[in-house]
Amino acid sequence: MKLILQRLVQDPDKSFIVYHEKEPFFSCPWHYHPEYELVLITKSSGKRIIGDHIGYFQEGDLVFIGTQLPHVYDNDPLYAQNSSGLQAEAIVIHFLPEFLGNEFFKAPEFQRFSVFLEKANQGIKITGSTGIRIAKIMKDMINMDGLQRLVSLLSIYSLLSESTECELLASRGFMSNFEISASERVKKVTEYMMKNFTSDITLDVIADIASMTPTNFCTFFKKYYHQTFIKYLNSLRIGYACKLLGQLDKNISEIAYGSGFKNISNFNRQFKKMKGVSPAEYRQSLSRKFQVEQF
Repeated sequence: MKLILQRLVQDPDKSFIVYHEKEPFFSCPWHYHPEYELVLITKSSGKRIIGDHIGYFQEGDLVFIGTQLPHVYDNDPLYAQNSSGLQAEAIVIHFLPEFLGNEFFKAPEFQRFSVFLEKANQGIKITGSTGIRIAKIMKDMINMDGLQRLVSLLSIYSLLSESTECELLASRGFMSNFEISASERVKKVTEYMMKNFTSDITLDVIADIASMTPTNFCTFFKKYYHQTFIKYLNSLRIGYACKLLGQLDKNISEIAYGSGFKNISNFNRQFKKMKGVSPAEYRQSLSRKFQVEQF
């Protein structure tokens, strides 16, 4: 399976796309496209990969994705079960860099937004009050048309230009090193790790998936993922553990083994190394945050 170019169908009487996606689960594969993309998750949860960044999404997740930046949204396994009755929904905005003319974003008024677009090559998660305000505009845009819809998009540009509530996702060097010609191996490796990270994945096994020797695979992996295979695998497992820690029906030992770690001590060590706190402290911080939000 290859990284694919995938584009939404655009209406002939519109200069950009606003699309309300509704499916039992998100089925789009690992892909890229020349449009900038703004994705608001309105229902469902799961993993997302933006470039070489692995994260977890849920309702309210808002991400701005740059042109040609590979990405995929993968719902939690329960969504793929026909009997679950669950629904995955998102509002997606697509626009080409030149959709209003080649000189549009060069205007002085768009200087700050042009800087934002440059950073979007890494993918940007928008949070806080900015995310809430943009989410409301995007939901309203579903029922808009004509100039009203364009004005709303410009208001989103303004909010993004001024906001500091942004988190860069992919590493800075990802796009400069990424080659479409290497996408088949990247796709195979990424897909296999996403589906099997809770199991024991050895270097020999993952190298075989990429049809490479272990030595060559390590060099390949470091080039395209900007870290070692083990570090990347641990980051995927820790990210999954963070999600489970927000659910109080499992104890920390269950979470450690359920995330793919063979022993508690290594789980605790790797978790603190990546998050700066122990799993227990992380769970406590989530609990305090929930209490404050409820209050």
